[in-house]
Amino acid sequence: MRSVQGGAAPEAAASQIAIRSREIRLVTGLVLGAFLLTHFSNHALGLVSVEAMEVGRAWFNRLWRNPVGTVLLYGSILVHFLLALLALYRRRTLRMPLREAAQLALGVSLPFLLIAHVVGTRIEWALTGHDSGYPEVVRNLWVLNPDIGARQAIALVIAWLHGCLGIYFWLRPKPWFSSAALILYTGAILVPVLALLGFAEAGRDMAEAPERFGQNPAAAPADFLPMAGPVLYALFGGLLAATVAARFIRSGLLWSRRVRVFYPNDQVATVPLGFSVLEASRIAGIPHISVCGGRGRCSTCRVRVLEGHHRQPPPTAQERGTLARIKAGPNVRLACQFRPTHDVSVVPLLSTGRNGVTSLVRSGRAQGQEQEIAVLFCDLRGFTTLAERRLPFDTVFILNRYFEAVGESVEDAGGYIDKFIGDGVLALFGLRTTPQQAAQQALDAALRIKAALAHLNEEYESEFERPLRIAMSLHAGPAIVGQMGYGQATSLTAVGDTINAASRLEGLAKELDVELVISEDLATRAGLDLSDRDRQIVQIRGRAAPLGSWIIPQADSLGR
Repeated sequence: MRSVQGGAAPEAAASQIAIRSREIRLVTGLVLGAFLLTHFSNHALGLVSVEAMEVGRAWFNRLWRNPVGTVLLYGSILVHFLLALLALYRRRTLRMPLREAAQLALGVSLPFLLIAHVVGTRIEWALTGHDSGYPEVVRNLWVLNPDIGARQAIALVIAWLHGCLGIYFWLRPKPWFSSAALILYTGAILVPVLALLGFAEAGRDMAEAPERFGQNPAAAPADFLPMAGPVLYALFGGLLAATVAARFIRSGLLWSRRVRVFYPNDQVATVPLGFSVLEASRIAGIPHISVCGGRGRCSTCRVRVLEGHHRQPPPTAQERGTLARIKAGPNVRLACQFRPTHDVSVVPLLSTGRNGVTSLVRSGRAQGQEQEIAVLFCDLRGFTTLAERRLPFDTVFILNRYFEAVGESVEDAGGYIDKFIGDGVLALFGLRTTPQQAAQQALDAALRIKAALAHLNEEYESEFERPLRIAMSLHAGPAIVGQMGYGQATSLTAVGDTINAASRLEGLAKELDVELVISEDLATRAGLDLSDRDRQIVQIRGRAAPLGSWIIPQADSLGR
């Protein structure tokens, strides 16, 4: 036990370093993204005129050429590149999904693509005081040296693509990402397109009327300027070469001690000590889900340890936090964070079949996400007794008319029918709206259902011994929404405490023989004042805090 704990301390320290490195890399990446956004925006002003580009450049220089901006920008470039090399070194295997490989490759190549541009603009200005304006830059890159201009345009687009991939990996697990994805994707495409069009338009103007922009001002000679490019290439190239060499050396040392990871169906991955289970899966070519790319930001890569659990290092703080959030059992680990020190037998907990990998790689709610929704449960009262006295075909006909009335009411209010359960219905609201709108839609649906049921009773009054009655509940709160099921039975649904509480409130409506029970959470979101109504505190099994609710004997008494 001592040896395991002793080995766990360096592992925990290394994990904390990795977390801090990712945080710093994110911050420096956002700084560089802000620089690119302002730079591209300046280029896009070429769609107006070259003079507009120059006015924008003055503001651009005030932002990035002051001492604070300079340190922030070039410090971020250096730190971001060094952290990219650190991430490259820390990777136990270079087998990774295409998006991750693209982000890493683009990030490492960026300095080499941008050195010539930086030397010709910022370093020349720093050494000689010569400030290249847009007329001079556009003339050099568009009119005189179009091949160099094309390379610089490609370099800037690659830089933008690298930044977009980083932001995508950062935002993808966020609950709101799917609803904002279209706007983000549109902006990611428009920014470089407008920038390139603006630069091209400025080049066309200068080619058609060169005399309008004068000649290039002469630059003061600088003895060190010709050496700046080669020195920077050598510096960044040396750092990259040293990182690759360090990987080879570490690989040779690590392979001196190996660990075997056993999977179902007699699959085995043999990896050096220090590799994670996810890395072992990738090396062995074993399908293994990891939505966040192995960064410990989700739990999709989790595995159940079947044998060898007690000989392994304990989870790090990051892994413990994720496991606690999903209330994982003691033998469940995150494959991307779990680095076994002895042979271990595991089984991935998320399927890699058609409903596993296929659905998880799709965007949107197929991956599952937590969001604020409103829930409506409704159930027919005494329908079982009614069905016993009717022919089967008549029962199905009446039930389908009821489902039709409820379904149309929910959809007209802006909701989504999750499922039909016997003669009950579960409906969700707020999949694409705010929590406040979702609560108002759920309330509207309940009133529509009441009106539709009254119409149904009137239409079939002669056939019913007594009118159909309904019990409904409305609740709002967080839930996990995603594609769940198997095969043809897979559908969008929601699970969690909010669903359980709404079901319990519907049971309360039956117990009290009322038409509607509304939770305080939903009433608050919908802006309802129910202070003159009967209020009850409901204890929900498995829920620590009781749930305040309002009792509404007749749903239509709330009005429209």
